[in-house]
Amino acid sequence: MLTTMFGMNECIRSCRMIPMHRRSYRMRIYERENFMGQMHEMMDDSENVMDRYRMSHCQSCHVMDGHWLMYEQPNYRGKMSYFRPGEYRSFSNMGGMRFMSMRRINDSYF
Repeated sequence: MLTTMFGMNECIRSCRMIPMHRRSYRMRIYERENFMGQMHEMMDDSENVMDRYRMSHCQSCHVMDGHWLMYEQPNYRGKMSYFRPGEYRSFSNMGGMRFMSMRRINDSYF
């Protein structure tokens, strides 16, 4: 059974290749929406963002380099979302998910 961002689903409706990225990875995470509040720049995986950066929330981000997976629970568990380079001003339009762990997508997972 497949898990989607909003629950369980029985089939794949679309599929897209994630481009390989072999350079540096860089993402800024923000405590509040619209890039407000406490900010931290990430360049590697984090199994527990709240413990590592002492943030109470992560509600927006700017992915500058690389492709990332963000998970709703620590240790890369729970529902996940894919983020490619771009600005993500609010996670409230993603079902109100709170992201607790993040990892880079690289060729070592294939």
